[in-house]
Amino acid sequence: MKTIVPGLDEQHLSQAATRFTKASRAVALTGAGISVGSGIADFRSPGGLWSVFSPDEYATLEVFISDPHKAWRLYREMGRSLLGKKPNLGHRVLADLETQGLLKGVVTQNVDTLHQEAGSRNVLEIHGDHRNLHCLRCGRLTPVSEEHYQQEAVPHCDACSFPYKPNVVLFGESVRHLHRIEELLANCDLLLVIGTSAQVYPAAGLPELVKHQGGLIYEFNLQQSLSVPGSQDTLPLSDFFFQGDLGATLPLFAKAVEEQRPA
Repeated sequence: MKTIVPGLDEQHLSQAATRFTKASRAVALTGAGISVGSGIADFRSPGGLWSVFSPDEYATLEVFISDPHKAWRLYREMGRSLLGKKPNLGHRVLADLETQGLLKGVVTQNVDTLHQEAGSRNVLEIHGDHRNLHCLRCGRLTPVSEEHYQQEAVPHCDACSFPYKPNVVLFGESVRHLHRIEELLANCDLLLVIGTSAQVYPAAGLPELVKHQGGLIYEFNLQQSLSVPGSQDTLPLSDFFFQGDLGATLPLFAKAVEEQRPA
């Protein structure tokens, strides 16, 4: 593994950029870290949403079915934390790489929809999205509004009167788009792992899948976290590790890629 720190390791940076431009099917996997720069705290971090609302107590399908009023205490806080947030430079870097034809798509664990707002077109959201409310009885989707997060009453489906839930995956529900993710990663020869430790499945299995296919892994995180499963010495899984704030490392990488492209 080669570590790249902004302002240092120019040779490794050049190598990483060159190999990226030669990839035929590069994909990005993103997590909460890429949205920190937009003012959205990682739910799992100290002071994050899960430190206030225990997932086992508020974020399960069972709780929503048995006590939607209680479940909506969590949903309101989550919704308010996402309202008005805008894409940051990291989101825009990925959208630009896709526009250039260098990135085939983004698989994200986030529900904030900031990739789409930044201009990414091929985005697969493992955990759903906060744009809509979802009726589990009839399947109806309706756009969410700020009013839904301000009112005390639980919103109900206009078609069948069942309580709405945000269109996000609760514990106890199946994750989304697994078949499409498998199709996107088929023959993927380079995976950018950005702002996630990729410890929770199914995302946890994606870097290993790409590596098994002979692909390269580029990790962008504050601390290196990807390792070869079962390795006694915690061998790094990544080929290149970009260490530091994503607001610095992603633009640095994008600039290096631009310099490697033919004039």
